[in-house]
Amino acid sequence: MTLAAILLAVSCGQNKPQKALVLYYSQNGTTKAVAEAFAQALNADMEEVVAVNPYDGDFGATIARCQEEMAQGILPEIEPVKADLSAYDVIFLGYPIWFGTYAPPVKTLLENIDLNGKKVVPFCTFGSGGLDSSTRDLAAKFPEAEILPGYGVRTARIEAMPTEVDRFLKENGYIAGEYAKPAPFGEAHAVSEEESAIFDAAVGDYPMIHAKAAEVAARNVEGGMEYIFTANNVDNPGSIKVYVLALDGQAPVFTQVLR
Repeated sequence: MTLAAILLAVSCGQNKPQKALVLYYSQNGTTKAVAEAFAQALNADMEEVVAVNPYDGDFGATIARCQEEMAQGILPEIEPVKADLSAYDVIFLGYPIWFGTYAPPVKTLLENIDLNGKKVVPFCTFGSGGLDSSTRDLAAKFPEAEILPGYGVRTARIEAMPTEVDRFLKENGYIAGEYAKPAPFGEAHAVSEEESAIFDAAVGDYPMIHAKAAEVAARNVEGGMEYIFTANNVDNPGSIKVYVLALDGQAPVFTQVLR
């Protein structure tokens, strides 16, 4: 059964559409923009998670505060959530990725609500990645919740978000509509010089990636090619996977990193 069918499931002999809530935390408005796109497309209720003492400093100040709070085991205080979560069957949970997972105000939120028994769709914004790791953390926190496939977007690519959210919702059956289904990835193989150049151009001078492409799998997508590179770290042992999008007439960009 598709999720679209689930959202229109018959319960006790009557049609009972399941109700969705978009619940999110956003520091600087980027995650808020994604939340608004989801809420508008789904015609869903929306609520923002608000920190009592906002993280309103620059990047360095935010990092320093988070490190201090983590060292002391402190979770930031948040305003009480107004929505009655028991009234919703599907929770679209949004957050920025900090230190590899959902931001601390969301950690506080998850200490004060119970998502077990709910369908949860994570969505996030990040510098390089974190959808996969934060999804694992959600599943570990709420083992009886159904953590569904999520959506993540780099802050540097936020202009691509409206189109991607529309495709994500259609692809996963949340809304009706046609979309271009991408082909499956081909077999991984050793990178060629041309593919290595694509990887290098995509990661560019991004400060958090110091790696050299070793293997790649590719597929055709609407308007170009998508790659999954396996790259070996230059500064320390281990490897990462980097998704790269190379659209016709545009410079290659990486879309997420799996560490």
